[in-house]
Amino acid sequence: MNAENTTDLPKATTYIFVTGGVVSSLGKGITAASMGLLLKKRGLTVKALKLDPYLNVDPGTMNPYQHGEVYVLDDGSETDLDLGHYERYLDQSMTRDNNVTSGQIYHTVISRERRGDYLGGTVQVVPHITEEIKNCIKRLERDESQVDVVIVEIGGTVGDIESLPFLEAIRQIGLECERSDTLYVHVTLVPYLAAAGEMKTKPTQHSVKALLSIGIQPDVLVCRTEKPLPDDIKKKIGLFCNVRGKAVISAVDVETIYEVPLYFRDQKFDDLVCESLGLPQSEPDIEDWREFVGNLKNYQHRVKIAICGKYVELKDAYKSIIEAFAHAGAANDARVDLIWVSSEDIKKNGAEKFLKDTDGLLIPGGFGERGVEGKIDSIRYVRENGIPFLGICLGMQCAVIEFARTVAAIEDAHSYEFYRDLKHPVIHLMADQENVADLGGTMRLGAYPAKLSKDSLALKAYGTQLISERHRHRYEFNNSYRDQLVNAGLKLTGVSPDDSLVEIVEVEDHPWFVGVQYHPELKSRPTRPHPLFRDFVAAAVRNSIKRKSGDASMAFKAENSEKTDNVESA
Repeated sequence: MNAENTTDLPKATTYIFVTGGVVSSLGKGITAASMGLLLKKRGLTVKALKLDPYLNVDPGTMNPYQHGEVYVLDDGSETDLDLGHYERYLDQSMTRDNNVTSGQIYHTVISRERRGDYLGGTVQVVPHITEEIKNCIKRLERDESQVDVVIVEIGGTVGDIESLPFLEAIRQIGLECERSDTLYVHVTLVPYLAAAGEMKTKPTQHSVKALLSIGIQPDVLVCRTEKPLPDDIKKKIGLFCNVRGKAVISAVDVETIYEVPLYFRDQKFDDLVCESLGLPQSEPDIEDWREFVGNLKNYQHRVKIAICGKYVELKDAYKSIIEAFAHAGAANDARVDLIWVSSEDIKKNGAEKFLKDTDGLLIPGGFGERGVEGKIDSIRYVRENGIPFLGICLGMQCAVIEFARTVAAIEDAHSYEFYRDLKHPVIHLMADQENVADLGGTMRLGAYPAKLSKDSLALKAYGTQLISERHRHRYEFNNSYRDQLVNAGLKLTGVSPDDSLVEIVEVEDHPWFVGVQYHPELKSRPTRPHPLFRDFVAAAVRNSIKRKSGDASMAFKAENSEKTDNVESA
């Protein structure tokens, strides 16, 4: 090779491996996403990968109470909620290659063994499972001509049996690459004991010791703390964990997760990463991110929006919805205070008790009959009282059921999902779902197009007539009831391009009432809030101003009563 041309060759892809120790939920996903953001803002090409140690093929069949929300990608993959962090921070769409589970790895290897691919050899965790893990990691760098950094997050905690094959695989990659092409970042805990009045470093020391026993020496320690780490504590941790003092990074509890990249930047974390990996040293352009965080923390308005669902005890079940409200609030110079209401409590105690002082209501998606009647009651309350409403997936279906019962006088209208022996199933099973036996990965999943009607709230929000949104459902608006419901005043403002599926419904003579069959929260970004969430929060702000200046619901009722009187006299 001609030596004078070697400087023109692209640098090999570098790898950052993020592990966690001591306890779970320390923020490995936020750490990985924040690093990715800072590196991308330097002009680098960044890919992210989450390795999950559970044996499920994906989280699609897992209860939200166990795993949190299922994050659906454009290609229909059902993935871990950390993929949501990656998409929001990196502002790029992920694919099925960005989330790999033990279930997928073992399924692939066992399928090969059954085909005879291993020529009668004994199939083992090392090398067969670890080789497949490495293939999944390296697949990302093959997607494009040049990938500067692949950030790999290992799910679970060091010491878990389930994580060992993944840790062994990343140890091997470290041996196979040049030392300057890999960086091991370990996220750990430095607790503050108030009774002793001091921080304790032993949990971090033991966690690093466990990692060393596997053969991995961390290069950087990200220490989750309640307070910033003093320099003497950083030196102590570095000394006992064989890490440079400047490579001990504080991860302090902050007001919003979107501050984490800024906090890392203040500590020059990204400079350290670029120095260690031999990447170009340049200032990241994060002014738009600083502006977004500033808007989050400094606001003119404050609104209360109720989320009425069945998993409200576990907020991670609605993680993307929470973040979409943060994005929309910042865009509207408003703070959105979320009021969590159990749909079962609505049914027991009535909607007015929980919703009379709110500025908006969101009904999220979900499965199963539990709590559905409470959702329907809450929708009727906000529809009749002029309170802004956004229904997502099952929330849209409940809005159709409520409208059919209350306005169109179809008294026993319901969904075929909950009752098979129905006279009026206004929500029915999709034709291609009727003979489905396996539940995992068989719904209508991923991005599908829709066309919007003129003079609709949806078109006003999107600003374009053709949209694409992500779906996750089996049941649809029953077309047999289209004419009856439209004649009663329900507006079908979004349909599939072939007009066969109803995607969006709206209600006439209401300040803001929209139900969508898809999941808009999955495409919201910090600096590009989703149009529907943005306009929904704007409507809530208007309602809040009205409510504070008088009784908005009474004014809405009086206005609609006057319209009804005029129609009757005509």
